[in-house]
Amino acid sequence: MLNKETVLSFFKTKSSKPLSFKDIVDLMDISRPEARALKRLLREMLNSGELVLTRKGLYGPAEDMNLITGYFEAHKGGYGFMISEKPGERDIFISQGATLGAMNGDRIVARVENWKRRGGRIIRILERAHTRIIGKLDITKTASYIRPKNKSISFDLYVSPKDRGKAKQGDTVIAEIISYPTDKRPPSAKIIKIMEKPQDPRSDVEAIIDEFDLPRKFPKAAAEEAKFLHVSTGKEERSEQGLMKRKDLRELHTVTIDGERAKDFDDAVSISLTEHGYKLWVHIADVGFYVPWDSDIDIEARNRATSVYLADRVIPMLPKELSEDLCSLKPKVDRNAFTVEMDFSRLGKKTGAKFYLSLIKSDERLTYTSVKKVLVDQDVQERNKYEYLLKDLELMGELCSILRSSRLERGSLDFDLPEPEIILDLQGNPEAILKSERNFAHMLIEEFMIAANEAVAEHLEKLGVPSIYRIHEEPDLMKLEDVLKVVKPLGRLGKNTFKPKDFSALLRSIKGMAEEEVVNYIVLRSLKQARYSTLNAGHFGLASECYTHFTSPIRRYPDLVVHRILREVLSKKRLSDKRAEELAILLPDIAFNSSRLERLSDQAEREVVNSMRVWFMKDKVGEEFGAKVVGVTPFGLKVRLKEFYVDGFLHLSSLTDDFYVYNDRTMRLDGRNTKRSFRIGQDLKLRLDRIDAEEREIIFGV
Repeated sequence: MLNKETVLSFFKTKSSKPLSFKDIVDLMDISRPEARALKRLLREMLNSGELVLTRKGLYGPAEDMNLITGYFEAHKGGYGFMISEKPGERDIFISQGATLGAMNGDRIVARVENWKRRGGRIIRILERAHTRIIGKLDITKTASYIRPKNKSISFDLYVSPKDRGKAKQGDTVIAEIISYPTDKRPPSAKIIKIMEKPQDPRSDVEAIIDEFDLPRKFPKAAAEEAKFLHVSTGKEERSEQGLMKRKDLRELHTVTIDGERAKDFDDAVSISLTEHGYKLWVHIADVGFYVPWDSDIDIEARNRATSVYLADRVIPMLPKELSEDLCSLKPKVDRNAFTVEMDFSRLGKKTGAKFYLSLIKSDERLTYTSVKKVLVDQDVQERNKYEYLLKDLELMGELCSILRSSRLERGSLDFDLPEPEIILDLQGNPEAILKSERNFAHMLIEEFMIAANEAVAEHLEKLGVPSIYRIHEEPDLMKLEDVLKVVKPLGRLGKNTFKPKDFSALLRSIKGMAEEEVVNYIVLRSLKQARYSTLNAGHFGLASECYTHFTSPIRRYPDLVVHRILREVLSKKRLSDKRAEELAILLPDIAFNSSRLERLSDQAEREVVNSMRVWFMKDKVGEEFGAKVVGVTPFGLKVRLKEFYVDGFLHLSSLTDDFYVYNDRTMRLDGRNTKRSFRIGQDLKLRLDRIDAEEREIIFGV
């Protein structure tokens, strides 16, 4: 059978050099119809980066030619790093002259030219991450250029007079890329929109949506399909035939636990005490029941890959008819679910797991706040309100504590990091920016979802079926140096050497210290980004040998894919060779695209937070604030206010009492003539000097 595996195996066993198409056909001894199929397969493998076509028209495996496929992480200095798609590979440094015009996020093939120094050169760009850019128009006597707002794009884009439209000097514009940069010519673009200066927070969010090219509406076909589902679904689900296909769990006490503002409820939980420990049911919305492969909704969901949560709105992965109604596990309503039923011993060891389609009815829509009141604060009023659920909630609290303790013991990292919570008034203006603290109820749901995700991943891996894993690789040893510079002065290392496995003990040792939050962020920044992969490489942050995403199919596309694979396995017992091959070809692209779009949505969400901070601080120029240093750079200090959860920057030029020099060894700014220095975690009294609304920056002085 012709597939990727047989082609790669052929090169390994039958050839030690690149071959022409004719040579491959002759050596594989295949028929003419098979040769046509081979040509299509070779084309697919070239597009995926597994094979490379030389200038002489010869095919060869990428890895045999020191070639690696991955994505480009660009830096504003013009250089960058290639992050390999293959787990376990270290990053490859790409110098400014070796980027081939690649832009941040592009999928690329790079040749490793120096294995010792991990240096390489991009030889091919497989997929472009950017089709348009936002920037400022600069009109000179000889030509017009767009200077990109994104600092990681280190080149300007040429705009011809016919492609300039009505844009004027200094306008902020959105432009469509016509041609990408090469060694011989600069990139060019066509202006498609002139951005007006935002007049309020809402219009600034609209500008960010344009900036990141996020979708505003669903395509007509997907929207109509969602409306049809919403109208037609109902009687069919409640029929006797429908119940026979699902396990009826409506008699179980079942609750959802989410934030106050949540509208889409992916998951619900149930629990009981058994003779040997606990039985936990994790019920996940059965999105796959409504959204089959390659339907209009599915194609759009794949293109979006994730829901994007902005301060004043959500850009959902699925139409609201599904995300907020049909699929959402709302209380007091029968809902289709995919259930993971797990047994745990008294010590939290998982002793068994079952997976099946179910019919559930959530008893209550609980919030993190209410569950905390019940379990932690022992609030009498709240406990009386949910008296019939008290036993279940207390059992959940018990099991959560046991699972959490066990996970931390095995080396899982516990980042207790607050998130900014933006409070908007009726007009959409930020009236407060607070720390959103994570309480015990958050941890409870977190532990149960981790357990379910691990159980599904372990089951699919054991069966050997193609799937998508959520992987998190160990950090590069070089990245540990910045961590050591911060934590060594705290005297919490206990030894001279430091390895990735020591992170967990370090985070526990600084618990309760004034520097805890800052050190947490430093450690987090030193880690690689978690991503999706068809190869299981484990999850370093969770200290998990096998992990996937299964528990949020309403808002993450990989979860929906894993649902479908598990459903197929359960219904057919095993996948045919043909189906396994189809998935093996399809899933790598889904994993890569989902990882890329997840990073994009994270950037957009951060940019909206920055925008809201700027609008919130706009009328506070000249006021003084208490702050803490959260980062030290050669150019100044990154600071965070104590009164509000607002970040800003103190430029080196504002420190006028001395000449300050950045000490890379200690990550401090040291005065040349005085003994004054600035370090991470230090308290400061600052004055808000100015707001840069265009760059969404807050500048402080002393």
